[in-house]
Amino acid sequence: MTIRERLSLLFTLLTAAILMIFAALVYYSAYQNRETEFYNRLKKEGITKANLYFTAKVEADILQKIYKNNRETINEVEVAIYDTDFNLHYHDALDIDLVKENQQMMDEVKKRHQIRFYQGRWQVIGMLFPVENKNYIIIAAAYDQYGYKKLDNLRNTILIIFVCSILFIYAAGRFFSKKALLPVSVIVNKVKKITASNLDLRLSNIQGKDELAELSSTFNEMLDRLEKSFDAQKQFVSNISHELRTPLASIITELELSKNRERSIAEYQEVIQNTLNDAQKLARLATSLLDFAKASYDLSEISFRETRLDEVLLDARHQVQRQNPTYLVDILYENEVENDDEISINGNEYLLKVAFANLIENACKFSDNQKCTVSISVQNQHIRLYFVDEGIGIADEELSQIFTPFFRGKNKKYTNGNGIGLSLTQKIVKLHNGEISVASTVGEGTTFKLSFSHL
Repeated sequence: MTIRERLSLLFTLLTAAILMIFAALVYYSAYQNRETEFYNRLKKEGITKANLYFTAKVEADILQKIYKNNRETINEVEVAIYDTDFNLHYHDALDIDLVKENQQMMDEVKKRHQIRFYQGRWQVIGMLFPVENKNYIIIAAAYDQYGYKKLDNLRNTILIIFVCSILFIYAAGRFFSKKALLPVSVIVNKVKKITASNLDLRLSNIQGKDELAELSSTFNEMLDRLEKSFDAQKQFVSNISHELRTPLASIITELELSKNRERSIAEYQEVIQNTLNDAQKLARLATSLLDFAKASYDLSEISFRETRLDEVLLDARHQVQRQNPTYLVDILYENEVENDDEISINGNEYLLKVAFANLIENACKFSDNQKCTVSISVQNQHIRLYFVDEGIGIADEELSQIFTPFFRGKNKKYTNGNGIGLSLTQKIVKLHNGEISVASTVGEGTTFKLSFSHL
């Protein structure tokens, strides 16, 4: 069932329920008014006939003739008069006697002074009537043919209006829901045309500040992000292809040249060493790409636990110095740490070690003295790490691009690399809700600042 059909049906059912309640209240009110008005009429007719009998001294046979004559044309009120000892004084039509009065009925009237009830569809009223210090009981009954006919007409009118209203409301609901959802149809048709090959298409801006305008704007923002992501992915794949092709081409070339002619042992060793260096580049690139992929996982797929940052730093230093024994790495505490929580965060130890190792390795390999100083500062709710070197520095125009994957600045001529390390480090820091910034002066050195919220 489409949204349009659901809205139309829901609107119709809701309106039908309101109309039904309203119609029921109208009919019930009319029913109660008819009943009350007819009981009042019975009371007046009974009192009038009692006055004719007791006060005007009209003969009983005359009153009975009037009743019988009127009964042939209208639903005349049948009146009976008893004393309190259940002795009959007058009856309009004793041979008919629709009410069938009894002693229990008389006792009820004497007790309550007035009673009302139905005899089939006939309404009956019984009441005490005082005459010259003596009480009599008047029983009046009649069938409200005119009132019931009016109620039947009202009921039929309500049913007809109800059915016609429901049909009209459903048709109106279909029309207005179609009109209200027309922008959705436009959005759907536009979205169907958007594919991976034309992500530059955008939805037309819907005027106003309603939910559809917000949906259109949000969808366009999502397309912007997707387009950027696709472009970055294409660039990423292109860069990977380039990075892989260069060492592979070197390996193939070295092996083909050594195969074509006989060489000395020293030359073969040189070829093997060059091939080994290129293979190691490929291995480092593969490791970096794997780490980059891990840092791109959904948060639910990455395990986090309480992690001491100083311990991770020590592991990262050990890892870097094991691969590069000439690197010097100093770790300093700017203030005293009183408990583990102050130096701990909820993090992934492996990824943090990768990020710290990248920063330490970069600091050392771009410095003549191959030295990196790491300072740890605990302030309020934050842990701040400073990775400082006295290296060649980074040009101002390149600072904004150093976290771009595969970007390598002018300093690439000083050492080998693949341009993934800093972008991976930034991704890992952000994954841990941290912040990373850099300050650098060409010829003097570079400082990377990392900030995390501790436990």
